[in-house]
Amino acid sequence: MAHTNRLIAGVDLRSQENNREHRTEEIDRKRLIVRRGQAFSLTVHLSDPLQSGHELALVLKQDKNNDDIVIRQRTAGGSGDKWWLHQQSARNELLLTVYSPARAAVGEYRLAVELMSGNKLLERTDFTKMYLLFNPWCKDDAVYLPDESLLKEYIMNENGRIFTGSADWMSGLPWNFGQFEDNVMDICFEILDRFKPARSDPPNDMRQRWDPVYISRAVVAMVNANDDGGVLVGKWQEPYTGGVQPTKWMSSVPILEKWSKSKSGVKYGQCWVFAAVACTVLRCLGIPTRCITNFESAHDTDGNLSIDRVYNTHRQSVNHADSIWNFHCWIESYMQREDLPEGYGGWQVLDPTPQERSSGMFRCGPCPLKAIKEGDLNVKFDVPFVFAEVNADIINWEIRPDGQRKRLSSNSAKVGRNISTKSPYSNEREDITLQYKYQEGSAKEREVYNKAGRRISGPDGEEESNPANEPGNVQLEIRYAKPVFGTDFDVIFELENMGDEEVSCKLNMMSKAVTYNSVHLGECQNSTVNVVIPAHKVHRETVRLLYTKYASVVSEHNIIRVIGVARVSGQEKSILEMVNIPLSKPKLSIKVPGWVILNRKITTVITFTNPLPVPLNRGVFTVEGAGLLPTKEIRISGSIAPGQRVSVELSFTPMRAGVREFLVDFDSDRLQDVKGVATLVVRKTSPSYSSMMPNIFG
Repeated sequence: MAHTNRLIAGVDLRSQENNREHRTEEIDRKRLIVRRGQAFSLTVHLSDPLQSGHELALVLKQDKNNDDIVIRQRTAGGSGDKWWLHQQSARNELLLTVYSPARAAVGEYRLAVELMSGNKLLERTDFTKMYLLFNPWCKDDAVYLPDESLLKEYIMNENGRIFTGSADWMSGLPWNFGQFEDNVMDICFEILDRFKPARSDPPNDMRQRWDPVYISRAVVAMVNANDDGGVLVGKWQEPYTGGVQPTKWMSSVPILEKWSKSKSGVKYGQCWVFAAVACTVLRCLGIPTRCITNFESAHDTDGNLSIDRVYNTHRQSVNHADSIWNFHCWIESYMQREDLPEGYGGWQVLDPTPQERSSGMFRCGPCPLKAIKEGDLNVKFDVPFVFAEVNADIINWEIRPDGQRKRLSSNSAKVGRNISTKSPYSNEREDITLQYKYQEGSAKEREVYNKAGRRISGPDGEEESNPANEPGNVQLEIRYAKPVFGTDFDVIFELENMGDEEVSCKLNMMSKAVTYNSVHLGECQNSTVNVVIPAHKVHRETVRLLYTKYASVVSEHNIIRVIGVARVSGQEKSILEMVNIPLSKPKLSIKVPGWVILNRKITTVITFTNPLPVPLNRGVFTVEGAGLLPTKEIRISGSIAPGQRVSVELSFTPMRAGVREFLVDFDSDRLQDVKGVATLVVRKTSPSYSSMMPNIFG
């Protein structure tokens, strides 16, 4: 910014120092990136001392706002809702301490220094860019979170776990959020700029960019591509032609980069991918955010707070409107809700997966956890839909040949199980179910459910005359060990007669492949037996599910739904039990020899053994890691025989210090979504021998 024969010789933004103080140096050390409500410093170099009557001022411009922000000296200190500055002289330098309001609009600004004499402009420097983010460390910011350990996780941590599987077999999927990777912040602002209200009415959009409610609503609308060129295209079944299978993604970064380059939706995403990308964007912008998994998640399409499953007399499903997803992922962001009565601030549910429209766009939230737990369905935004996801009752109906509908069974405790997020203190699962609802089976839980407007009705509004679900003398339970994909495994159907008399029973045992969101893909194995169960005895039937039967129909999630239907002689109602069995995947081995030093090349060895009884073709390893290396593919030539072990070496140079995660994915024609993760501590320098002595000898 040097100028000949001018008083202002230059301006030092002191980016490295400011960014360190504002916890943004991970994003960039060269550009000025600061958080609102917190002071930052500039140094103005002068060719001569400032004359009496002359003063300096700062001018900020936002491209979408015609009104400049002029920041002037306040000798007695400024107010918290205005920009102001304090000035100190030191020879031919002026130190400017700039104060931003905690409600300033986040985004990109252009900054210039002006030399004024009264109201007369004498000089102005060229404009340079600066960036302003939310500040969860500032008590006056609407996203203030007064717990440093939580901020380390929900703002600063680029490594995460997203929980998938089933309520009985949960597993943590490693994910690279990468909110501080190169270009991610710029892409986040690009997402806000592409939001339809930002394009149709830029000044009004800019006036609302102070508000985390407005920003978070914009982000979850833009993360899906259903409205106006958003980031991700959703697809829940093969084929994934022309895109990437959702289970292959391990990071938000390549998705965001691809969208920014193409300006069109990236193919393809499913719920955890939508949630992870939204988490990246909001953490980058400075809003504390975490990924949530709701196991046995209800999708109530008619808003009656129940999931109605209708079967014919052959126990074939005839109604697919309502559904239960094996799991569903969304996010929570922490913010105060100035648009709501007091008490609804704190964690808010946001869901970018395109399911239902909210104010005309595919998005959900922010929805206060308190409103969900207390059944306050009239609170903004979208509380009824989220309440049903975690609280709906399941009702099974049978439609008779004469068209009459009879209730088979109901369950008020099946939906919304083991609601999970990553612990802020480790990679372990933290259960937050009780933040969403009162204890299942408690009087308070039923009280809240009834308050929310429970309606007991059959399909199409037909009332059921006897809604009670009295247990019979015969109970059915389905048991299984945790099976591994590629093996044959047993499922045990256990019938217990708790009555005083012997009973005869017809047991139908069915298995089918389904997606994690309950789409039926194909039958695996079905069988029927007639059994006699003595009084107070248990009868067990074992069915072996064969790899040769299920391999050709399971989805990439490898979920098999097993259904048992028992018809007891002399009883009108049937007994229906259903479980979803996820097949576990093999593991990858990752070895990193020696110390990991910043800017020094290291070599990793990745090893995989084919666990299937068939060869694997088109094998490919995909690797990446925040601060370690960008996404890279390593292809395997030829087939991998059953039991064959393959190893690949990969060298790379770590780019940022700290605790980093090295992520690996393996895919092939018959086996996909095999994940591996290694945690690396990237040191700035090699440990000295003396510093290692206590660890060796102590």
